[in-house]
Amino acid sequence: MSFASEFREFAMKGNVVDLAVGVIIGGAFGKIVDSLVADIIMPLIGLVFGKLDFSNLYVVLGSVPAGVADNLAELKKAGVPVLAYGNFITIAVNFIILAFVIFVMVKQINRLRRTEEPAPAPAAPPEDIVLLREIRDSLKK
Repeated sequence: MSFASEFREFAMKGNVVDLAVGVIIGGAFGKIVDSLVADIIMPLIGLVFGKLDFSNLYVVLGSVPAGVADNLAELKKAGVPVLAYGNFITIAVNFIILAFVIFVMVKQINRLRRTEEPAPAPAAPPEDIVLLREIRDSLKK
């Protein structure tokens, strides 16, 4: 078998194709969650906590050169070391929402699988149990 045909056989297996579709859909879904967090959830949280913008929360770890504006983008551009914990908070909220949505989806899929599968037929009792029941029933008569 040639290398190309072996690779084609590997790439066309069901699991590889399913994985590729999952990665593509996951990337698109990740963008939706990013927008949800950045454009809807974080502004609401900022409103509750006094109009904070979490993406601009940072701590300067070095000295700020003269003439550099006191905002995160300008400090990073100037090469000043900063601890941008606000961005981490935003990404952590992103992760929690994404993990929760995936959990709910997997839970629903598992629930649907359980309802679709027919209940297994009860196993026939062993022969000695059947004989003992027959003896019990005949003694009752």
